[in-house]
Amino acid sequence: MTRRLLAVHAHPDDESSKGAATYAYYRSLGVDVTVVSCTGGERGDIQNEALVEKAMADRDMAGLRRIEMEKARAAMGIDHVWLGYLDSGLPENDEPVPANSFATIPLEISAAPLVAIIRRLRPHVVHTYDETGGYPHPDHIRTHEVAMFAIDAAADAERYPEAGAAWTVSKVYFDRIFNAPRITAMHDRLVELEPDSERTAQLAEFLERVNERPADATTQVPCGDFFETRDDALRAHASQVAPDSRFFFWPNDLQREVWPFEDYLLAASTVESPVPETDFFAGIDTADADDALVGGTR
Repeated sequence: MTRRLLAVHAHPDDESSKGAATYAYYRSLGVDVTVVSCTGGERGDIQNEALVEKAMADRDMAGLRRIEMEKARAAMGIDHVWLGYLDSGLPENDEPVPANSFATIPLEISAAPLVAIIRRLRPHVVHTYDETGGYPHPDHIRTHEVAMFAIDAAADAERYPEAGAAWTVSKVYFDRIFNAPRITAMHDRLVELEPDSERTAQLAEFLERVNERPADATTQVPCGDFFETRDDALRAHASQVAPDSRFFFWPNDLQREVWPFEDYLLAASTVESPVPETDFFAGIDTADADDALVGGTR
């Protein structure tokens, strides 16, 4: 039976910075991979001063980000679904989150379309963020809340009966790609190769930012052959990812040498899967998962 992976992200471009190589790797193995973007990224600022489409970004950021998302989707070879909510932006100085944006919608309402997506696609694995959102953007935090709520609700036939037959996700993963051991390994190797280079200094500065993050990854997906695909997907989001972005501080060959993985935390599982592991689908018998009765219905 076909294995199925669903990734739930806050904005278009998040899927490319937090899992793109993994998604391309699993597509190469025949896995059905779908990314859900919870918002359209309408309130994103231009992060690339050299953006060719700056006039469009000023006039229609939402439209531009849809175009960019389609380019990234094609680069990874995945499927994509919009959840349909408005970007909440990143309020400053204790300003409130804008009314009717994603972070303000009641959870039982905002999760409803994701429950329907889970029941329609029947993913064995879901990848999303932990309770911090990865960083304190209201949409990232809400994405975690919506994803976990929807996973739980999708397995209960008595909840959202209009959304289709109940489905239980076998495993849930949280992103741990930007972890201190990974950045340390690459920094140390770059120091050996080019101790006085600008990118070595940039990576040292980035290491200071991630050094306090917990090193709690359980799962390393061996996707080094797809780092170029990841970069193509990132560059597709040209309004958000500049050519000199921190994502491109270090050469891909160096990454493949010292850390040819993307890292995740196994957050929930209904199957036996000893950790550490190298495969999202370890322990999952997809035939059993597909044939199982869930909540007494199919």
